[in-house]
Amino acid sequence: MFTSEKGIVEEWLSEFKTLPEASLPNYATNLKDKNSLVSSLYKVIQEPQSELLEPVCHQLFEFYRSGEKQLLQFTLQFLPELIWCYLAIVVSRNVHSSGCIEALLLGVYNLEIVDKHGHSKVLSFTIPSLSKPSVYHEPSSIGSMALTESALSQHGLSKVVYSGPHPQREMLTAQNRFEVLTFLLLCYNAALTYMPSVSLQSLCQICSRICVSGYPRQHVRKYKGISSRIPVSSGFMVQMLTGIYFAFYNGEWDLAQKALDDIIYRAQLELYPEPLLVANAIKASLPHGAMKSNKEGTRCIQVEITPTSSRISRNAVTSMSIRGHRWKRHEQPDNNNDTTELGILVIPEISVTNVAGERTGNGEKGRTLGEIDAQHIQGVQETATDPRTESKGLPEIRRQKSVRKMMEDGINSSGRVQF
Repeated sequence: MFTSEKGIVEEWLSEFKTLPEASLPNYATNLKDKNSLVSSLYKVIQEPQSELLEPVCHQLFEFYRSGEKQLLQFTLQFLPELIWCYLAIVVSRNVHSSGCIEALLLGVYNLEIVDKHGHSKVLSFTIPSLSKPSVYHEPSSIGSMALTESALSQHGLSKVVYSGPHPQREMLTAQNRFEVLTFLLLCYNAALTYMPSVSLQSLCQICSRICVSGYPRQHVRKYKGISSRIPVSSGFMVQMLTGIYFAFYNGEWDLAQKALDDIIYRAQLELYPEPLLVANAIKASLPHGAMKSNKEGTRCIQVEITPTSSRISRNAVTSMSIRGHRWKRHEQPDNNNDTTELGILVIPEISVTNVAGERTGNGEKGRTLGEIDAQHIQGVQETATDPRTESKGLPEIRRQKSVRKMMEDGINSSGRVQF
């Protein structure tokens, strides 16, 4: 750590001690623009043996409990780096060096699990129903499932997930360590939209280092420092994925991609189903190319929304519409089909006559086969233009055919009787 950076941190420590309470909001507003101070504080946190680490942790905790929202967010941006430093110290079994960092993490945890009146918080989350539209889906695109979900939602069967109340912790042990750290990452993810780019970069880097430390992939990533495996829980990895998913669409594509691959690598080794499910879902939803997001613009997760459509179709299918469509189809002349069908009936009759060797007269030579066919087709089309006339003519034709058949049967039967 350079002398200039050390001087910036010392000035920051002394400035806050002499700051009157009335000027606290203005101080908090100007604090986020001090990039040199933020980078110097990161270097202090990364050096566990630094003499400035303890006063820095103490002042960050004072920021958090001051009640000023911007000061609280200023402390939260260092949370991923603090978690990494704490885990690295615990794995190296140098417990005495982690006292101030552990106290800061415990202080933030104990402040977050209670409300302003000192009562325990119970966090609730209602699982969204697929029958109701959201920015992620449209019920009409799901099909029959939407009807089932709609029927269930009308009976008030929406599922609510509760988290808490969480117990107060006086120290971090191997039993409650990841319970506390998972809750702290949950608090960090709740303020992701206010985190600067340097904090998102720190999140992606520490997620990658936690997952590959002590494994062969550590040599591939060329991470130096500790080489021991850091135990992680399934819930802790899911919270890491939440922050990484946000980093994908807010200017940190490359670091987020590397962290996602390392989390999948570790989840496969640990056989954790929840992180594998979330990580593979994120990976499948990513676009093919890296997204160039504006780091200074509005921070959000981009999703593709299906275009909304009206629930009731204007062209509803009814019996009248089907009947009208059928009449329209009959009214449209189809010359090609009629010519083909009539050609099948007429041409064999003429060809049979020609085969029999019958000669046509000289006066009949002018009437070619094409003229005869054309006249015949025209006559048929004229009789079939009116569908009502055609429908009335069909029973009459059937009646004539039946009478002719009865007469022929009668003649034949009478002939047989006479013989």
